[in-house]
Amino acid sequence: MDLLPTATSTDEQRRGARVAVLPIGSFEQHGTFLPLTTDTIVACAIADAVAERYDVLRLPPITISCSHEHSGFAGTVSISARTLHSVIVDVAASLEAAGVRRLVLVNGHGGNYALGNVVQEANVGERRMTLFPARADWDRARAHAGLETSGHDDMHGGELEVSILLAVAPEMVGEEYRDGDHDAADRPHLLLLGLEGYTKSGIIGRPSLGTEDKGRALLAILAEAFAENLRLLDPHAFPSA
Repeated sequence: MDLLPTATSTDEQRRGARVAVLPIGSFEQHGTFLPLTTDTIVACAIADAVAERYDVLRLPPITISCSHEHSGFAGTVSISARTLHSVIVDVAASLEAAGVRRLVLVNGHGGNYALGNVVQEANVGERRMTLFPARADWDRARAHAGLETSGHDDMHGGELEVSILLAVAPEMVGEEYRDGDHDAADRPHLLLLGLEGYTKSGIIGRPSLGTEDKGRALLAILAEAFAENLRLLDPHAFPSA
């Protein structure tokens, strides 16, 4: 898959999108069998599925975000929540100057807690920004795609992420995923101890259950669910969404 959009300025002028989509990933450990860019690939896969179905401006991804809970593992790089907040505010301001007043943040990393506050602040006065997928979107997609795990138990590098990568970038999934399951459902001090306090491998979940078919189903269901976000964010632009 391509992480970067390939549209030209002429393409976007013709499209005249009223809503932009910004994938937000991370650069953090995902065990021995998934790349550091896993969350970015997931966010871009969702953004691509959305852009294929709706007339949105698909932006390039933010590839480094708030991965401090993974700091005990080699390769992980983070930026502060303040920096992430500032980047998104700047992107939104630039889009507004170009006539695109609404922005969807497609988040691929669960540790980006600050994004919820960014969206709350942006929507004071009028609807300007939304965060996708929400927990309810992920739960529905898991159920309809036939995943056996929950979002809590399958937290990191598990069935969901392996399935999506098998669907869009199978060459990036190492064979070790078949034996990579690790249960750490009880994580009362995650923010204090980080993942290193609960997993030696960096994985929490059941990657062995991942399949390409589940990944394709997840993306299709999420693209369908995106319509509700568009309807609420910009009903005039997407009256039938």
